[in-house]
This record gives sequence, C-alpha cells and structure tokens, in this order.
Amino acid sequence: MAERFIPAVFMRGGSSKGIVVQGRDLPADPAERDRALLAIMGSPDPYGRQLDGMGGGLSSVSKVVIIDPPSRPDADVDYLFAQVAVDQALVDYGANCGNMSAAVGPYAIEHGLVEAPRNGEALVRINQINTAKLIHARFAVEDGMAVTAGDLAIAGVAGTGARIRLDFLDPGGAVTAALLPTGRVIDRVESEDFGAIDLTLLDASNAAAFVRARDIGLTGTELPDAIEAVPGLMAKLDRLRRQAGVLMGLAATPDAVGPSNPRLVIVAAPVPFQTLSGATVLPAEHDIGVRMLNMGRAHRAIALTTAMGVGIACRIEGTVAHELAVPTGNLDEIRVGNPSGVVSVGAEVRREGGDWICDSGVVYRTQRTLMRGEVAVP
Repeated sequence: MAERFIPAVFMRGGSSKGIVVQGRDLPADPAERDRALLAIMGSPDPYGRQLDGMGGGLSSVSKVVIIDPPSRPDADVDYLFAQVAVDQALVDYGANCGNMSAAVGPYAIEHGLVEAPRNGEALVRINQINTAKLIHARFAVEDGMAVTAGDLAIAGVAGTGARIRLDFLDPGGAVTAALLPTGRVIDRVESEDFGAIDLTLLDASNAAAFVRARDIGLTGTELPDAIEAVPGLMAKLDRLRRQAGVLMGLAATPDAVGPSNPRLVIVAAPVPFQTLSGATVLPAEHDIGVRMLNMGRAHRAIALTTAMGVGIACRIEGTVAHELAVPTGNLDEIRVGNPSGVVSVGAEVRREGGDWICDSGVVYRTQRTLMRGEVAVP
C-alpha cells in the first residue's frame, strides 16, 4: 500500500511538542482519522520509542493539534487536541493540552486562517473543542509572523522565548458539570489501597483529583522515575484516580474511566527539591509542590491546564491544595513546583453565595515552529 503525504507543521508549544494539521487534510471518518494519527506518531510501539513515527516515546511529545475553521461566532479557529498513546492503539480526546494551545494562535496567523496586524499584538480567539471553552491567545507579531525570540524562561524548556499570554475563559466544568463536580471542596473516600483518604475533585479546563503526598506514602519531592520505581504504586494510584473519576461523574465504573481524565495531582507543602536538570528549588521559590500522573505515567513537568487547576485550587478555601500552599500575599500568582522547575499561574476566583466561580485562568508560555512540510500517512 502506498503512502500519501499531508501538510503538517512540527511545533513546540510550552513544554510539549507535536504535529499540527488542518482537519480538512485528515480522513473525515473518526476511526480512519485515528488510524492515521496513530501511524503519523508511530503508535502503538511495544518498545516505547515510536521509532516509526513522529512521536518521542513520552506523552508530552506524542500530541496532535487539529485546526479547523471556527464553529462559533466568538472564535477565530477551532482546535481539537489528540493525545496519542505510545504503547497502545489509542487516541484520546478526553482532555485539552494547555501547552500545545500556545502553538494554535501563531499557526493560525502564519497560515492565513486569522487576520492580524503585520506588527504589534495579535489576538486569536480559540474554540477548544475538547472542553467546549474559549482560550484567548495574545502574542507579538513582526512582519506577519509570531515573534519567537524573548526573555521568558519556562520550566522544562532550554533557553528563553517570546511571551504568549493564554486566557482560559470560564474554565470550570470543562469536562464535568461544574468547577467542583461533587459540590464539595473535600471528598473523604475509602480507597482499597490507602484506606480513608481526602481528595479535592476539581474541573478547570481538565478534570483533576488532588491528593496529599503524605497520604499516599510520598514526600512530594520525588522525581518521576522514583515514583514509577515504587513496586505496585502506579497501579494503586491509577485505581485511586479511576475511583475519583466515578465520583466526578466521568464514568459509571472505574474500568470505564479514560486514561487522560481525571489527572491525579499529588500536592505537598514547599520544601527543597531537585529538578530533573539537577537544580535545587528552595521553599521560598515556590508556593506548592506538585507531581502529576497522566496517561499511566508520572509527568516530567506538569501539564499547563493542570498547573492552572493547581492555581485555582490554591485559591479555593478548604481544598487540599489551599491547605498546603504557602500564603504569598499575592494569590493572583501561584508558583507551582514540579519536576522540571517552577510554573507561575494566575486565576480570577470568587465566591458567589455558596458556590465557587472561576472567571478565568491565566498562564504564559512560549512556542516555536520546528519544521514545516508534509507527514506520511500509511
């Protein structure tokens, strides 16, 4: 069978990278589209390398961004995110990638999908299909191209780049029915592996279950490989994650809960820890420590939407994150310590009657186009 080639761009967005394509170039049938995306990324690969495709063997580099014309009047483009599993024939659409969201606006302008000033600040209004929410991307352009050179450093990415501001509007209830799906800031659950345990269940751009590190036998300073090396721990944590998914209304049974939502977020009070690069992060340099599990692996940084969720949870009184975060006097910025360093996030959160409401979450990223051309679809 001969291969065909479709237009594609290889881009880094934040601390992730992946293939960006337009929906018109992919098969219209969802099953055929998934087969094409699996082939493009080189999945499934029992060796975990995705050597026969564009993927890099980790969830953070096995991503596809699909761009389409806008399907709502207050947006400029539609953006569908596909998380391609490495070792399974699985394409998951259950969550957005906040990091790759940073690539959408520059791609849209540079490919003529959105009108923008040739010089100055561009605004691209993104309809995020996975979550049915709007993201506003603001960034500098010169000669009609997104600026890439700048002084913003982000954890997990070498060097610096031009700042992209991402405003996630009304992020609550993106996957479930509400910011706090159970209506409570703490849920006390009986876990088969950990006994009675406290969880905070939050849905802000992506669903997440927050748990104290000490309650699952960790310190919150462990690097990803150390977490995965504890015998049986990953299976126990996935059972807890699936139990949380049922409580959030994502599925009727644990087995039916998908691999991407909810994410399990392990939180701890700030203490010194070493990053993957060997640098030491001091307590005064972050407000809360976080380790995140996604797609069956311990994340080497933190997903951007999850970091934003951490910032929101830190501002909601009574959550496990709020309890552990060190007050900074400026809750508009929460510094999230993670295996790659520190990510700063902002959130506008208020209480109205008995309900907590998040008007927006704000994060800053960088992006860069790595390659343009065509990608093979077997």
